[in-house]
Amino acid sequence: MSVQKYQPADVGLDHLYEISRIVTQTSEWKPALNEIASLIRTIFIVDNLVVYLADPARHELDVMYARAMGRGRSAEADISWGEIVATQIMDNPQTILQEPDDNPEVDRLARPYILGIPLQVSTRVLGAIIFIRFGGPPFEPETIQLAAFISQQIALLVERQNLQYAYAVLEQQNQESRLQEDFISTITHELRTPLGFIKGYTTTLLRSDTNWDPETQQEFLRIIDQEADRLQELIENLLDSARLQTGNLKMDFQAVRVDSLVRAVADRVKLHHPELNVNIEPEQPGLIIRGDPKRLGQVFENLLNNAVKYAPGSDVWVKIEVRDSEGVIIHVEDHGPGIPQRYLPHIFERFFRNPELEPYIHGSGLGLFICKKIVQAHQGQISVTSTVGSGTAFHISLPFQR
Repeated sequence: MSVQKYQPADVGLDHLYEISRIVTQTSEWKPALNEIASLIRTIFIVDNLVVYLADPARHELDVMYARAMGRGRSAEADISWGEIVATQIMDNPQTILQEPDDNPEVDRLARPYILGIPLQVSTRVLGAIIFIRFGGPPFEPETIQLAAFISQQIALLVERQNLQYAYAVLEQQNQESRLQEDFISTITHELRTPLGFIKGYTTTLLRSDTNWDPETQQEFLRIIDQEADRLQELIENLLDSARLQTGNLKMDFQAVRVDSLVRAVADRVKLHHPELNVNIEPEQPGLIIRGDPKRLGQVFENLLNNAVKYAPGSDVWVKIEVRDSEGVIIHVEDHGPGIPQRYLPHIFERFFRNPELEPYIHGSGLGLFICKKIVQAHQGQISVTSTVGSGTAFHISLPFQR
């Protein structure tokens, strides 16, 4: 059945203008379709309204919206929703009118009158809209024209949502591209710096025209050792980041005593940073969680090293508290310069670094991203609070061993 483009008449004109207004002014599709469905019921009889959208990747139809508005609301799971008609429309895009045999002895819920119209923008078919009446009355030509106008408006709504989604995807891709470009620039610098130190001091030690005293040799070797450790840490972060992105970082879960793990990590960090003062305040010792001690240790070590790097001279407090019967929360706090509020939402993103940091403060933008992924792998959460001039606090929640 061919349907000409509907030109609104005087009857129901306000409602049609309202449908157009909803489509152009409502940003979310579900509230818009809820409003449109309610208006449709004031224009003509409809018991079920269904919007099907094509999924090109799976070559299938998905239900974008379905609403039982009249007869049959008490039997929604058992009544017709027009799937076959929608499939037929996708195979051959045209309006379909399907009417049952007029047998009053058959329950009206088993006698659906189905009107299906393509959701079409230009020559592209986005899906189908199905109008259903149980037991009649039949769809009149005027009603079919009204339904065609409504389908045009909903097609525009769907197209706008698709464009918004595509725009959001492009924005995300552009953001990731910019971050990766920044990361490549940063990581190139980060790799060259320790390599430059190692190469320079090694070449100096190997010079045949100079004899270095033992103290100078030890100093040069100490610098080479430190820079080699820094290079190794950078490479490990890159590998861990890649494994976490693909879900290939293996975890060895076992019973872990939280306070003992934190103390061991603090002692290890202080070997490299004797000036660091870590205050550990467990609410109660001996709290056991289930986790990978190596990876959790990596999280705490990263946070303590960050405190050394970004809050030099500040004491660090690690507070361990019980969260009801569910688990523990570990707070790692410093009294450093803090992080501006505008950067906090991005602090755990891969490759992100505070652009206001001094150039001499090195980092790859991977540490906190790795921390977040490890904590999430433990069914936990990590968050941050900070006040410029007062300090920064990281909060890690982890469940008890089950």
